[in-house]
Amino acid sequence: MDGAARGLAEIGLTNFAPYLMNRIMGRYNAGFREELAGLGLTTPKARALAVLSVVDAPLIGELAVYTVTEQSTLSRALDQLQSDDLIQRETDPSDSRATRVTITDAGRETFQTLWPHMHAAQDRMFRAIPPDERQAFIATLQKMLLNIRKHEI
Repeated sequence: MDGAARGLAEIGLTNFAPYLMNRIMGRYNAGFREELAGLGLTTPKARALAVLSVVDAPLIGELAVYTVTEQSTLSRALDQLQSDDLIQRETDPSDSRATRVTITDAGRETFQTLWPHMHAAQDRMFRAIPPDERQAFIATLQKMLLNIRKHEI
């Protein structure tokens, strides 16, 4: 029987990639909530700081794509990050209707405190998985993202 015609009951949840990805990210995020709270962060705030630590001055819409966060949720997180002096918002010099976001030195310090926890959580996910399998998996995820991507980033 063609895989497309098979039902979920035949495939099984443990063979359905979207289910597995959601489950993995749910556990990953749940493991962080307490650590994030201790730093005064939420998942959207932490995602924003992580992206801003490596992407220079994205537009708010681009940041929403990178952080996989609804723009309204991101906007509230950015308000709080800005009030804590962890980010700055500035009008785009080439388009006065657009806003760019940058991380401050304090935001970078906060992210540097968070990064070891993020890295350790990723290492736990890949425990007992050989480096070549890890790289192949990441390469597959990158291809999958290209297959379903709506944005150029």
